[in-house]
Amino acid sequence: MILPVYAYGSPVLRKKGVEIDMDYPGLDTLIENMFETMENSGGVGLAAPQIGKAIRLFIVDTSGFAEIEGLTEQERKEVIEFKKVFINAYIEKEEGEVWSFNEGCLSIPDIHEDVKRPKIIHIRYMDEHFNEHKETYKGIMARVIQHEYDHTEGIMFTDHLSSFKKRLLKRKLENITKGKIRTTYPMKFSRK
Repeated sequence: MILPVYAYGSPVLRKKGVEIDMDYPGLDTLIENMFETMENSGGVGLAAPQIGKAIRLFIVDTSGFAEIEGLTEQERKEVIEFKKVFINAYIEKEEGEVWSFNEGCLSIPDIHEDVKRPKIIHIRYMDEHFNEHKETYKGIMARVIQHEYDHTEGIMFTDHLSSFKKRLLKRKLENITKGKIRTTYPMKFSRK
């Protein structure tokens, strides 16, 4: 089932997600619905707060980035095959060169800005079967994980922008909050 994506300004997007366990009601269906919602919306990741649930759950599928220029054949293969569920994730360390990449967000339609993040992350999480993992990711995979992880911390990609950039985007963000935007996917707006 395709779920509405909560728009910028929705209070749930600013809440720090709580951990869940394997008894979380309807978890398998929720994950399935999140993948369907993400694919319908043209996203490469989706966090539970974006569908109104303040829990530590997000999904990624980076295959949409397969055509990015500059990828080696090995990197392209990794990007195409990277599809995962992250439950109760914690980034334990970020390191490496800080690099800029143009990010967007399903909760902030039609806004894309360059965001600087460290290139390498070390993350601990549970998969959909509640098996624990400690893994290291770099490049595009790390970027998507960092973006979705931020959602479980109540952080939006616009929080990483300079004060000047935020002022330039103020009216657009207000319009999103008020529902004065069109999208090709269902959204839930926080009208003020």
